[in-house]
Amino acid sequence: MNATLPIQLRSKETLRAIAFDLLAVLFIYFIPAIAHMLKVPVYFIEPMRLALILAMLHTTKRNAYVLAITLPVFSFLISAHPVFAKMLLITAELTLNVFLFYYLFNKMKSAPLAILTSIVLSKAFYYSIKFLIVNLAIASLGMVGIPILMQVLMALVFTGYCWIIFKNKTPKTN
Repeated sequence: MNATLPIQLRSKETLRAIAFDLLAVLFIYFIPAIAHMLKVPVYFIEPMRLALILAMLHTTKRNAYVLAITLPVFSFLISAHPVFAKMLLITAELTLNVFLFYYLFNKMKSAPLAILTSIVLSKAFYYSIKFLIVNLAIASLGMVGIPILMQVLMALVFTGYCWIIFKNKTPKTN
């Protein structure tokens, strides 16, 4: 008796998503070593968000959600960074980023505007919750790890990349 998997493991889309996810996980795994070798704070480029944005623009919605949930958990399990409370917060932020992107894209029909707005709104959520956590002394987290100017610059870079890639295309929403 043959059981069928809900995912076609031989489809180009599935193979592309699996390859992308492996590269994203390896990238996150090697970030500490890369930062040490280059002697620059590589986390300033927001590696998890970078992988997430690339997934949203080049793979599927389902795959973007998988990465939003698994990258922070993987990073925590491999390096114990970020700390558990921050890992949960980053997971929520990235998952919200994915949800907002697809929701806003369906409303606005502009991938770059949806990317920028989803990043800004998910960061607003992140800092609001982080502010509560810090002020309620639930966990001792610093308020801002990456300078705000760098975060704005990265949001603009991600938006510019989206604009270049999707001038004539639309993201996959399945």
